[in-house]
Amino acid sequence: MPIIRIEMLEGRSREQKRELSEALTREYVRICGGRAEAIYVVIDDIPKENWAVGGQLLADKYPD
Repeated sequence: MPIIRIEMLEGRSREQKRELSEALTREYVRICGGRAEAIYVVIDDIPKENWAVGGQLLADKYPD
């Protein structure tokens, strides 16, 4: 049961997440083998206020 875990800033659409999940699964099977049904993709949407780079919150660095 391979698990592919993605952490990214929130804001992507359901369609984008669907396409990403399909592509990652397809490429995992192509490269590593196995069955697509056994591969889990977990997407964690992280708010900008919960992500910092260089000691600065992304919400401060890139306000909406």
